[in-house]
Amino acid sequence: MIIVKINKDKNIEKALKDYKSKIIKTRQMSKLVNLKEFVKPSVKKRNVLSKAKHVQKNFKSNRD
Repeated sequence: MIIVKINKDKNIEKALKDYKSKIIKTRQMSKLVNLKEFVKPSVKKRNVLSKAKHVQKNFKSNRD
């Protein structure tokens, strides 16, 4: 749960801006998007492996 404290001198726009930045920093929106639909464990594993291959390929090409 994200809590944003509001003082008497703080306006609502500043509080909303702080709230939005906290949501972005904690990556809550990306978690919600990922949980929107079910992904099979085998597909998750395949995505992780393909990302690792991509990173290794780029890392290897940068070293040469």
